[in-house]
Amino acid sequence: MDTVRAFLIDSNKLFREGLKRLLDDSPFQIQAEAGNLREALSSVENGLKPQLLLLDLQNGGDEEAEGMRRLRALLPDTRMVILTSDLCTRRLANALEAGADGYLMKDLSSDALAQSLKLVMMGEKVFPTHLAALLISGRVNGNGTEMPVSRKGLSQREVQILRCLLNGDSNKMIANHLNITEATVKVHLKSLLRKINASNRTQAAIWALNNGIGGELAGAGAVAAAANQ
Repeated sequence: MDTVRAFLIDSNKLFREGLKRLLDDSPFQIQAEAGNLREALSSVENGLKPQLLLLDLQNGGDEEAEGMRRLRALLPDTRMVILTSDLCTRRLANALEAGADGYLMKDLSSDALAQSLKLVMMGEKVFPTHLAALLISGRVNGNGTEMPVSRKGLSQREVQILRCLLNGDSNKMIANHLNITEATVKVHLKSLLRKINASNRTQAAIWALNNGIGGELAGAGAVAAAANQ
């Protein structure tokens, strides 16, 4: 993967320094930093054109939402990823409305962060499944409140792949079914196995069954199908 120029927006200078060092050996290089959205907008208006925006949301307020929308308008081709310490439906609603491509927890491992950012750069959306489902179902709007959510945080695409595994689909079949490349399937699968602490497809299928994620097949037959891949 080619080097990706990133713009990090976070009020915590110590976090910014730590993330820069964490990403040193990855394709994601912090090109510029800002302590808030106002500083970020000024830099962009002065000609900064990053490929990736990494930003922390402070309060989920209207001013913050407007700042994100302005950034998106100024940088329509730049990927935008929210990094946060809290799973908050209001912030997620603002992020979705502003056109964010990802919403990630700051307590991710460095490997999981890198994998998630790679997916975003490949055109995927990476959001915590539970929060996204609440918004899509209409149970939470832009004024949503914070809710306790599982830190497993599987993306919608990862849940789709789990269902495909339960159906015994190969990577090629999954790619055709979801209209993505096999390479993208492999990246998703690697991220998925790490998140649920599974070593292989069979363990992933068992985890899916135990956590209420069903495919067209069920029970032992589904696990057997996954094991044959």
